[in-house]
Amino acid sequence: MPLEGVHIDDTLQFMEEPVEIMKREIKRLKRSQIPLVKVRLNSRRGPEFTWEREDSFKKKYPHLFTNRT
Repeated sequence: MPLEGVHIDDTLQFMEEPVEIMKREIKRLKRSQIPLVKVRLNSRRGPEFTWEREDSFKKKYPHLFTNRT
């Protein structure tokens, strides 16, 4: 595993960090819509993917949204 992509916190534990946004989707419910983003995470076991709410994810990781058009 290349070490330049590995980040360790103060307690010497591996930190899974989001790398990029892969896809955007809108979940439609009866009376509302929820914007979602598919995120690729930097994981020990290799790349992992997860769906997150766009609004809360944008607050935590705004740098991933700066290059979006």
